[in-house]
Amino acid sequence: MSQYDSIIIGAGHNGLVCAAYLARSGQRVLVLEASASTGGLGASHEFHPGFHCSVAHSISHFSPRVAKDLDLRAHGLETNAESIATIGLSTDQDHVVIKQGSVAGSGEQDARAYEAYLSQMGRFADVLKPFWSKTMPRLGSRGFKDLMTFVHLGASIRLSGKQTMQELLRVASLPMRDLMDEQFENDLLKAALSWDGLIGAKLAPRSPNSAVLATLYRMSGESRGAHSLPAGGVNGLIESLKKSAQASDVEIRCNTRVARIIVDGNEDGLVATGVELENGETISGIRVVSATDPQRTFLGLVGAENLDIGFTNQIRRLRCNGYVAKLHLALNGEPDFAGLDRPDGRMIIAPNMDAIEFAFDNAKYGELPTNPVMEVVVPSLHDESCAPAGQHVLSAHVMYVPYELKGGWTDAAREQVCERAIETIAQYAPTIREQILHKELLTPADLEQSHNVTGGHWHHTEFAMDQMLMMRPTYGAAQYNTPVPGLYLCSAGSHPGGDITGTAGYNAAREILR
Repeated sequence: MSQYDSIIIGAGHNGLVCAAYLARSGQRVLVLEASASTGGLGASHEFHPGFHCSVAHSISHFSPRVAKDLDLRAHGLETNAESIATIGLSTDQDHVVIKQGSVAGSGEQDARAYEAYLSQMGRFADVLKPFWSKTMPRLGSRGFKDLMTFVHLGASIRLSGKQTMQELLRVASLPMRDLMDEQFENDLLKAALSWDGLIGAKLAPRSPNSAVLATLYRMSGESRGAHSLPAGGVNGLIESLKKSAQASDVEIRCNTRVARIIVDGNEDGLVATGVELENGETISGIRVVSATDPQRTFLGLVGAENLDIGFTNQIRRLRCNGYVAKLHLALNGEPDFAGLDRPDGRMIIAPNMDAIEFAFDNAKYGELPTNPVMEVVVPSLHDESCAPAGQHVLSAHVMYVPYELKGGWTDAAREQVCERAIETIAQYAPTIREQILHKELLTPADLEQSHNVTGGHWHHTEFAMDQMLMMRPTYGAAQYNTPVPGLYLCSAGSHPGGDITGTAGYNAAREILR
């Protein structure tokens, strides 16, 4: 039996970030990963001989503080990758192109409106930005640190000015449909701009609240929400995090599945003292840090028998079912999207917000989308390691595809989704079918199995008003520590939420070291 200061379950990017910070403080850290490689949804895999891609296919707001603290540039991260355009695709080739703070193809009125929109949303994002990297106060706490966080939050909003404060509170409560209709005329532009508030969540344009907050969260980075595809792709970031952790003497074991978190009793109650692996090996540690999702952590690894029934019920009620499928196509050449010189941007296939809403309506009743909406990139145009020379990878996020499908997931159902997605892409890239060498579709149910995340949900639990800030994942475990002493959380299911930011791992490490 080995003794570690911290045992981290899961080598996703947050687990690696947390491990690196703890090791740099002098701790002996062990990271255990069930899969064959590190990275979680950001890990690259070979889906056809010579063709590689990851579920997360671009980067938008990774923490610059984490990149600097962990010296990721010295470990191979490209830090100056240029942002790519977001393109609202049109079947008549009247595409809308959003890049570098401006928009083209939607008319002069919308172009001016976009500048005003970006300025206003940037101010709102700046007000909220400091709190994504803070431990949220405990509800009901009268502690000085918690009270000061509340004071800081209130002061930040107030100092932004009365008008900004009032408008922020109004805008944050709007459905995305209302916000877009207030600002713009062009349907393609509305759909493309609403995308980042909706992707990865059980939200549609008419869903109340949360979507605008998700947009502000994603605009809080230096890129203001713009995406990039650096050399090496998302996997390049994962590799730099892994190398940084190992340079600080973090021990990483892949293909090592944890069967349970060992919880022992003493005169003061229960405490986490280590883990037991599937092979029966036990490993002891001063603390256990879970980088897996909250339901898997508490219901699967700790066990309801070791938890208060009220807390267990809170965890059971978390909404964790994913709504995004992932399509990978191996192509024999560069795809030709009509009206584009090169398909080197992030292409949104959603002709209007009604199309997004209708696809959502199908999924919420457990049905497949008749006309899927999606985000498409060709990562091999930016990272040559994705495909053999002269060949390419097309990567698409397909919405909305339910985790729980009526009748259950079968090969026939997967093929139906795949065909509908390819048929949709073919409306914009007519020769795509002739170029396909191989195709792979990963439903949320598949992502659950391959990446050990409950419901296949990107964010481990829904990014919604009642599961955010001091209630993420629930008010009994929102400060990274948990009702089980010695057990901490550091995953996307913790504050501030999902996406490849590293912030949850950073916040958790800081709280542990405090």
